[in-house]
Amino acid sequence: MKKKILVADDSALMRRIVCDIINSDDRFEVADMATNGLEVVELLSKKSYDAVILDVVMPQMDGLSVLKELNKRKISAKVIMNSTLTKEGANVTMQALEEGALEFVHKPNGILDVRGENYRQTFLSVLEGVCFQVGRAKSGTSAAVRRTEVSAARTPIVNKPSTVKGKKILAIASSTGGPKALHEVIPKLPANLNAPVLLVQHMPAGFTASLAERLNAISALTVKEAEEGDILRNGCVYIAKGGSHMKIVRKNRDYQITLTNEPTREGVRPCANYMYESLADSDFEEICCVVMTGMGADGTEGIINLQKTKRVHVIAQSEETCAVYGMPRSVVNKGLANEVLPLGELAQAATKNVGGKIVWM
Repeated sequence: MKKKILVADDSALMRRIVCDIINSDDRFEVADMATNGLEVVELLSKKSYDAVILDVVMPQMDGLSVLKELNKRKISAKVIMNSTLTKEGANVTMQALEEGALEFVHKPNGILDVRGENYRQTFLSVLEGVCFQVGRAKSGTSAAVRRTEVSAARTPIVNKPSTVKGKKILAIASSTGGPKALHEVIPKLPANLNAPVLLVQHMPAGFTASLAERLNAISALTVKEAEEGDILRNGCVYIAKGGSHMKIVRKNRDYQITLTNEPTREGVRPCANYMYESLADSDFEEICCVVMTGMGADGTEGIINLQKTKRVHVIAQSEETCAVYGMPRSVVNKGLANEVLPLGELAQAATKNVGGKIVWM
């Protein structure tokens, strides 16, 4: 049976293009269309869909307001934002992901690009992931439901936490559901964290700066989008720049960030595997790897290769609290996880590993 999709966009041309893309794949079909946010809420109050394509800017009620209204009414929906690449648009997209949207697709500005094969393939890839890899029970936009899941989940520790002393670094990997989940982790890390923090969140260029700004505003740590040549400092979170791989290289006594445009790996750029493997020649006594919600298996190969030369402590997010249990499942299935913990306990576990006074929130 084909997956039923709701398409919402105030542009008749964009609706037609998106519907043509969806209907071109025999796994999907457009079940309904909406031209504004009020129509979306009305349709979702009466019907259920396998996914909702939601424009950010719409008349009467924009995409962000739609998500807030769905939260208020406790209506569950698998929402994919269709967003243009502007600073304002990126900020709204980040807010939408925090409100429960699962994924977003960068909507090109030019009509030729919108009709191009790259956009089509990206769109269908995201739609496939949301429809086939995300369980409905974990996709609801209700914040109350998410908090209940987090507090109720108590997956046991797999192995004893690390007791290794010395210089450490915290390296986090996340993807689908990551922006929302990161708001539960990064603000709980203390300002006196005894390690720098590297973070790879799968995103295209233009969106990670907004993510960094929003996390920085609510965190004790300094959170920034990584820049070429940044020197790693304790108490600072470096988010890989969207569309670029992030690696760590030695410079005298310090380590600095370098950004590259090497080909995608695991189908993504930035890729956590690159980030993890670049730490192989460092003098950190241990790398604490936190693998969070996301599709696919990014991080697994990098950790396996990193373990050949370094001591690695791996913390995986529990299935019950993941929007998508893909990346954490991969490291658990490979026997790499030292701890498997719910979202609400990741920051505490990471802080205990690398050192610092835990922030209770």
